[in-house]
Amino acid sequence: MSDDDTWVGIGRPPADRRQVGMKLLWICIWLAFMSAPVKDLADGGHSGWGTVLGSLGLAAFVGVYLRLVFRYTARSPIPVRAVGLLTVPVTLAVLTVLATVLSLTLGLPWLVLFVYVSVSIGAGLPLRTAAWLIPAVTALMVGLGLAIGGDGARGLIIALVPPALLVGFAMTGVRQLVRTTVELREARATVAQLAANEERLRLARDLHDLLGHSLSLITLKSELAGRMLPGHPDQAALQIADIEQVSRQALADVRDAVTGYRRLTLAGEIAGARTALAAAGITAEVPTATPAPDTLPAGSEEALAWGLREAVTNVVRHSGAGTCAIGLTSRQTLAGRFLELTVADDGRGGAGITPGNGLTGLRERLAAVDGTLTARPADTGRGFRLTLSVPLGECL
Repeated sequence: MSDDDTWVGIGRPPADRRQVGMKLLWICIWLAFMSAPVKDLADGGHSGWGTVLGSLGLAAFVGVYLRLVFRYTARSPIPVRAVGLLTVPVTLAVLTVLATVLSLTLGLPWLVLFVYVSVSIGAGLPLRTAAWLIPAVTALMVGLGLAIGGDGARGLIIALVPPALLVGFAMTGVRQLVRTTVELREARATVAQLAANEERLRLARDLHDLLGHSLSLITLKSELAGRMLPGHPDQAALQIADIEQVSRQALADVRDAVTGYRRLTLAGEIAGARTALAAAGITAEVPTATPAPDTLPAGSEEALAWGLREAVTNVVRHSGAGTCAIGLTSRQTLAGRFLELTVADDGRGGAGITPGNGLTGLRERLAAVDGTLTARPADTGRGFRLTLSVPLGECL
């Protein structure tokens, strides 16, 4: 799913108002359990002032609850000590006081507010603190229910205890999931940075090994030729010829090294595709095994790698897709064995079929290795499917 879509990934804050609205919608769905207090107010069993104050108290409770839960499900969880000893504890204290006062003054239906207090504890506090505070709030709810009494008190208490405990502890699991997801995302970025640093170090090391000896030899022979030039021009000419030979060999070595750096591999591009799709919020289905067979020529692998890079770039930038599947299969035909790379998404589809957007260049690359490219709508009728095929060389 692209960044423009309304879904917000776990541990990732919403980027615009539409995503904020979607996040609030998912949270507000669970406010359906507020039907008991709302029905109690609508039944007219309280005085006018009681109804007004009860409505204001319920609105305040819902507002505080949404603020806390939205913050800790839309963002990376923050330990209590990181935000000070005021924000989360005071917010939870306000919710607890409101739930207690409203239950004591308006009756049993308002005990359901303690379920939301339990959820808020799971969302806002570390696991060690929530582990004892959730049962404590549940016990407070039971005590208030018994103190209020009345018809159906025992049955209501029995009905509310499991949700208060289970949903509260489930929220601690959700919070831990968010924390783990954020840490994994940060770790992936760190690994990518370390890989880039290692590649720079390798490039510097290889260039030093390639050019250090050659440049030193060129320098020495240049000095020697300079000294020989006045009295021994023939010997100086030999030294200059050696300089030319060494410099040409150095240039060839550098070209070979640069070609090796620039050559793309399927394994590297599939790993890059997984990272790019995840960064765009798109669910990626990619091969996990080593993608390139031993019989695949280097030129064919490079052509497929370029095709995969172009296809994934188009999916991320233009498709608006939620899922992208990358497949790699070998196929036997009368003409021989072929390796097929497919990239299929469930986006808008159709974009990119006409030449001039990179597909022409891909066709030329594939044609150079006797490969083919097919671009068409996905089999499901929604999205786009790109198929690249190259021969493996074995013929019947």
